[in-house]
Amino acid sequence: MASFSTPSVVSVQISSSMTSFTAEKRLEKGETITSLKGRLELITGCSAMTMEVQLLDRDGKFLCILNNDSALFGAYPVEDNMRLHVIDKDPTKKAGEFEDVSAVEKYEMATEDYAKRTDSVRAFKQRNKMGQFKEKTPEELQQEKEQAQKEGEAAKAIAVGSRCEVTVKNAPRRRGVVMFVGKTEFKSGWWVGVKYDEPVGKNDGSVAGKMYFSCPPKYGGFVKPKDISVGDFPEEDLGFEDDEM
Repeated sequence: MASFSTPSVVSVQISSSMTSFTAEKRLEKGETITSLKGRLELITGCSAMTMEVQLLDRDGKFLCILNNDSALFGAYPVEDNMRLHVIDKDPTKKAGEFEDVSAVEKYEMATEDYAKRTDSVRAFKQRNKMGQFKEKTPEELQQEKEQAQKEGEAAKAIAVGSRCEVTVKNAPRRRGVVMFVGKTEFKSGWWVGVKYDEPVGKNDGSVAGKMYFSCPPKYGGFVKPKDISVGDFPEEDLGFEDDEM
């Protein structure tokens, strides 16, 4: 009589009530549910003492609860590509708390302190004259000087209050009003601050805590002078209806 054997290892998806993340793991059918819960605790962050493990089929349909801690994993009808969904029954925990990093205190090092370190990426680049520390030839220095002069001339030809159209590579054209022209603290060179007609910007006219002009959030942006044209660019009809009667 022919004999049949089933695989001793299965590949399953693992999800959790505490996070939106999923994982794929290969698990031994021969381990107990107690041992399995210990593995799932490391994967999901849910405590093995308070977790409920549900078995779902390939289509996400509920099959059963793995509730016999002394039973073997393989005693349940588990197959490849099924899913184990872990529910943490601890009432003191809330969904998403492991993903919320807003409450985590962030360490920030002062620029001066970072510059003094000898084991940083900056120090490595400085020792090896890489990136911004690379020595430039006289020709490169002259070219930079000429480019800076052209950028300054272009910026001074742009008047605050002018209607404009911004054309940046790999982005759609956007229209707005010039609100700022000058040099900034966030990056070297000349910059033009624009209040866009629609919320397609990145800020409210401020960068790194310094206000250069004022506008609603997401309506402000900064571009280089070469990426902006001023002229008769009337505000386009965006198709929004007035909410007021």
